[in-house]
Amino acid sequence: MSSRGSAFLRIGGSILILGMLFLFLPFGDLLAALRRVPAVLWPLAIGSYLIAHFLGVMKWRMLTNASGAGLSFATALRAYYWGLFGTTFLPSVVGGDVVKVAAAMRGAKSRTGLVLGSVIDRILDVIGFVAIAGVGAVLSPRSLDPESRRVFISGGLLLVLLAILGAGSFLVLRLRVFSFRIRRTLVKIRQALRAASTRPLALALAFLLGIALQLLLIVINYQLGIAMGIGIPLYVWLFVWPLAKIAGLLPVTQGGIGVREAALAILLAPFGVAGAAAVAAGLAFQGVVIGGGLLAGLIVLTLGRYMRTPKLAPELRGVT
Repeated sequence: MSSRGSAFLRIGGSILILGMLFLFLPFGDLLAALRRVPAVLWPLAIGSYLIAHFLGVMKWRMLTNASGAGLSFATALRAYYWGLFGTTFLPSVVGGDVVKVAAAMRGAKSRTGLVLGSVIDRILDVIGFVAIAGVGAVLSPRSLDPESRRVFISGGLLLVLLAILGAGSFLVLRLRVFSFRIRRTLVKIRQALRAASTRPLALALAFLLGIALQLLLIVINYQLGIAMGIGIPLYVWLFVWPLAKIAGLLPVTQGGIGVREAALAILLAPFGVAGAAAVAAGLAFQGVVIGGGLLAGLIVLTLGRYMRTPKLAPELRGVT
């Protein structure tokens, strides 16, 4: 299928999921929740979003350079913000990663190091999501009634078991049983993990930077939720937000729109949050992501007037 056809399918997927949410949830309540957000909070949230991602720039540059990419801070900053811009238009954050790597290619001493470091960066992000969700899972049951608490704990134990089995299977997996395309991806992941194991200090520091970034983003979502009347504790957001973000990684909708909102509605329901309010919170943060991505693109274009900005690879120039 062509890239244009895939894009239409992803947009259609977002429209379908959002349409179903709007159909089954009180649309008036959803709009009322969004209208409760003060106008001044939007620019503050977008500005905080972009500032928080400076930690992401540092983390990504540290990991790619540890793999031999040799990126300057200016190159890493411009490429990273191109990635934020690309995330607005591409399927899930993985699409933004493609733009980010392509934008940094011409400024990298080692393209292999750039790709491997970026793979490590994404793996660390997923591990960080799980770690934060785990902390939230330990704290969140206090906000549930006894019946919901039992279901919550049982489901959590099942997820942990599946994660252990999945990790163990990956380590002993025989790649020859997969197609060439899947095998090539798995080989890159294994190479990235081996490369990461040789730089434990850089890996640990990058992991902490990633945790700090995600916590700042969760606080932004938490503040938007408070403005909408969602009065759940911050530690509940520590549980639900990373899991919704992981759900948004699936490349089935445009930028994860629709999937994250549905995930939030499901995950917040046991904590007494109405579905309309949960979806509104997801849409509000998605508005911050889109606004931040567009502003990131403007920043990159502005920087390009004073610095030589790396150009996208030819096959990606039409994407953004």
